[in-house]
Amino acid sequence: MDNTKLKSRMSGKMQEQQQPPGAAAAPDTALAPVESTYLALTNNALDIIRANLKSQPLTLDLFDVVKSPSGGATVFEVPGLSGTEAEKELVGIVLDYTTPRAYWDTPDPVEGTPPVCLSQNSIISEDGKACAHCPFNTFGSKDGESNAKACKESVLLFLLRPNSIIPLLVRVPVTSKPRFLKYSTRLLSSLTPISSVVTKITLEKATSKQGKPYALFNFEAVGTLSPEEAASAKAFGQQFMEIVNAAQLVPELAEAS
Repeated sequence: MDNTKLKSRMSGKMQEQQQPPGAAAAPDTALAPVESTYLALTNNALDIIRANLKSQPLTLDLFDVVKSPSGGATVFEVPGLSGTEAEKELVGIVLDYTTPRAYWDTPDPVEGTPPVCLSQNSIISEDGKACAHCPFNTFGSKDGESNAKACKESVLLFLLRPNSIIPLLVRVPVTSKPRFLKYSTRLLSSLTPISSVVTKITLEKATSKQGKPYALFNFEAVGTLSPEEAASAKAFGQQFMEIVNAAQLVPELAEAS
C-alpha cells in the first residue's frame, strides 16, 4: 500500500479517537420510555384487591412501610415475603402522595402512639385549625435547643413497584420534604404528571448542625410511561386511592416512629 495513503488513513483514525464523545451530535437528554412490567397496569388488579379484602377496610397496617433509616444509613429496609430486605434504591411509579403532619404532647412518644393533633395536608388540622398559626409549627418549638418543630411533618408516597399491585408506602421525613416537592415541581413545569414517570429514590448521608448523621432522600425520573400506560397508571391510582379513602385512612397517616 502507498505510504501516503496509509499515513492519511492513520491520521483520520487518530482524529476520530481524539474527538470528544458526542461531539458529532447534540446529546439526547429526554427520558427513555420504559417497557411496562407493572402487574397493576396489565391485570384486573382492582378486582383482585376488592375480592381478597371481602369488603374489609384497606388500613395502613396492611401496607408495607419503608421509613428513613437511622444513623445516616444509605440502605432502605424493605419488608418482604422472606423478611426485611436491604435495598440501595426504590424504583416505581408514585401513584399519589399525602403531606401529613402530627403533634405528640411528649418529646419521645412510643412507636405506634396516635398523635394528639393531625393534619392530612399540613394546612388544616382535623379539628379545623390552620397549621400556619399553630405555635407547635414554629421552628424551635420542639425542645427549645434545636431548630426543630414540635409538630412532625412528612411526605407519604404510594409507590407502585413492578411486581406488586399494592403500593409500597414510603415515608419521607421533613428533612427531605423540600427535595420531593422540588422534584414534583420540576415535573409540573413540563406538564408531566408524577404518575407518568418512573421514579428512583436513593439515600445519601448528611450531618445536622448538632453533628448527628441522618439520611437525605434523592428523587430522579429514570423513565417515562407510554401514553396508554400513563393513562392506566392515573386511572389505577385514582381508583386505588378511592378504596384507601373509603377505609378512612386519614387518622392513621402519621404515627410515632
